Amino acid sequence: MSSPKRLLEALTAPGDGGLSREAAQALSEKIVKMSKADAINVTINAGLNTNVRFAANQMSTAGSIVDATVAVVSAFGPKHAVVTTNDLSDEALKRTVEQAERLAKLAPDDPESMPELDPQKYVSVNGWFDVTAELSATDRAKAALSALEPARAAGDVTAAGFLIIGAGMTSVANQKGMFGYFRSTSANYTLTVRTKDGTGSGWAAADHPDWKQIDVAAVAKRAIDKARASRNPQKVEPGRYTVILEAQGVGDLVQLVGNYTDARTSDEGRSPFVKQGGGNKIGEKIVDNRVTIFSDPADPQLLAQPFDGEGFPIARQVWIENGTLKQLYYSRFWAKKQNKQATGAPSSLKMSGGSASIDEMIKSTERGILVTRLWYLREVDPRTILYTGLTRDGTFLIENGKISHAAQNFRFNESPLFMLNNLETLGKAERLAGTEQGGAIVMPSIKVRDFNFTSLSEAV
Repeated sequence: MSSPKRLLEALTAPGDGGLSREAAQALSEKIVKMSKADAINVTINAGLNTNVRFAANQMSTAGSIVDATVAVVSAFGPKHAVVTTNDLSDEALKRTVEQAERLAKLAPDDPESMPELDPQKYVSVNGWFDVTAELSATDRAKAALSALEPARAAGDVTAAGFLIIGAGMTSVANQKGMFGYFRSTSANYTLTVRTKDGTGSGWAAADHPDWKQIDVAAVAKRAIDKARASRNPQKVEPGRYTVILEAQGVGDLVQLVGNYTDARTSDEGRSPFVKQGGGNKIGEKIVDNRVTIFSDPADPQLLAQPFDGEGFPIARQVWIENGTLKQLYYSRFWAKKQNKQATGAPSSLKMSGGSASIDEMIKSTERGILVTRLWYLREVDPRTILYTGLTRDGTFLIENGKISHAAQNFRFNESPLFMLNNLETLGKAERLAGTEQGGAIVMPSIKVRDFNFTSLSEAV
């Protein structure tokens, strides 16, 4: 796969050559036949990533990366080891298998090792869009110019952004005939605009497997408008405020809920979902009745990989439904130990939304804060999902139903569970592009009361 064109042809080939489903399966079977271990798991990742980067109102870099890697996990009973290569020659693959076997024999026993999976069935997810895979260097440059040209014309702002386009595949296979294959495209665009006086900063982004779903001109306008509006921020006393968080800010905080939906941490008493006196809180109301949070790789707004790294199927999983904790996820090991059904960990996260617009939320607010997004989130208390972090790139004081002026950024101490118990209004759910953890995330904008700002930050 020496060129982007050849890899793209390989990924779109109907059956022979390259890394189509058929080719990936044939390569996996070849590697499995090389194995002398008790068990072998083969993961193949191949893709083309192209990008353009700009800063200080100028194009800075552009490029493409083509790569294909094979990861081989060999096991002898409870001992296992993994070796990875991006040399797909027969000789290199044989060396990779042999090295994985040598290391596995030297590894300590893994008390949580599980046998390889039998063939599985996966939900069908169409995550591939030709229009994204075929995006040209000219198309990427035009996308960048949609921000650079208005920023240059304005004269008082500078733009910096990064657009990365991906087209690739993942497959996983083993000696029992299990084979999973997922082909996908991705387009991720983030843009930061700063005012030249150094006091204002605006940010906007977009993400989707389908390039047609990304409005680069709208991203540019939003970031430029935010930067100008956020100039000369004034200090606002920290405290508990009614807060309107745009979808990005909601995603930064609510996405963290997915990290705590592991049944094991609850069973071992290390989770916010531990029930006092023992057990967990499944079936109990934990947040506002309007909150539903789920994972579903086939959801049109998510389109995520329908299996995990072992090839275990990932299907729709509802974590919170109408405010009630509905389920926790079980790894294969923990499910066996607890005599439960294994579910696998989520590969995406979505919170259902409502219909209110940001403007409507602002008009209904006597005094509050509008937050564009959050960053530098760090855990304070895992038992309550309490985190600290900072606002950035557009924070504003609302008075009498209108934005009165830009506000200096805040540090906050808040839990998504506390926040979602103080919910007042839900906006439309939208796919996000720049949460700290990344991934396929869909969240609504929200209005909440009593959001806890603890101090001010002088950072722009």
